[in-house]
Amino acid sequence: MRVFVTGASGHIASAIIPELISAGHQVVGLARSDESAAAVARLGASVRRGDLNDPDGIRQAAAEADGVIHLALFDRRQMRPGAGGAPGAEQQAVFSAFGDALAGTGKPLVTASARGALGPLGRPATEEDQASPGGPNAAEFAAVNLAERGVRSSVVRLPLITHSTLDTHGFASILIDTARKTGVAGYAGDGTNRWPAVHTLDAGHLYRLALENAEPGTRWHAIGEEGIPLRDIAENIARHLGLPTASIPADQLQEHFGFIGGLIALDLPASSLLTRRRLGWEPTHPGLLADLDEGYYFES
Repeated sequence: MRVFVTGASGHIASAIIPELISAGHQVVGLARSDESAAAVARLGASVRRGDLNDPDGIRQAAAEADGVIHLALFDRRQMRPGAGGAPGAEQQAVFSAFGDALAGTGKPLVTASARGALGPLGRPATEEDQASPGGPNAAEFAAVNLAERGVRSSVVRLPLITHSTLDTHGFASILIDTARKTGVAGYAGDGTNRWPAVHTLDAGHLYRLALENAEPGTRWHAIGEEGIPLRDIAENIARHLGLPTASIPADQLQEHFGFIGGLIALDLPASSLLTRRRLGWEPTHPGLLADLDEGYYFES
């Protein structure tokens, strides 16, 4: 396939693009700056200059492609449960452009989403769980609804922590930077609340499988580990940095952790059982704690 990728210079794309190319696909990556264009080219993709503010350009690029992977979706802050508002006018125009270009073709569109946007459920989230169509989930619904227009659209939900040597600004890095800055590896309560995780390369593989095989209107989970207790993560970070661990009082979480303070106490496990059964996806790379023990996250 000729695959058009937005967000092509980002963390997840840095795994997806090589994965697609190694499988024989051609990739065209959207880049809005010289720096982004150079990063996309280094990955082996062709570069299309432009940005999401040009729906006509997006429509043309999608129409010229055999499939689309849309990663330029949300700021990390929108992963917070309760984040308000529908997708901005820019994203609405983008999905409208994709729909116009791909309607009736049966071509695939794979969109990114986030497990964290579902919020706590009292059990591991599954691929069949649906949140309200507003807020950070609005783009997910917009993508899935394109199936009604004859687009083979699907969504891959990412966990809060997607880790690897390719990650420089994700939640693992934020937790480590926070520990360095405050002098303590913190957690909330007794630290038994869980966050899911996946290795970036395993996530990249799932995006390819979804592009090639997903049925229209489906949701998939890039969950390598169902849930890791936050205290275990804090203790690993503390050991590497030579710092103590501590439970941070509830009224200090926002101040201590910054914008992820609203997430740090949440129990957000997730299952990928249906994804593994139906798409044949099986993570093969190290889990989070083993990856942290490789040490590269702590090099400075």
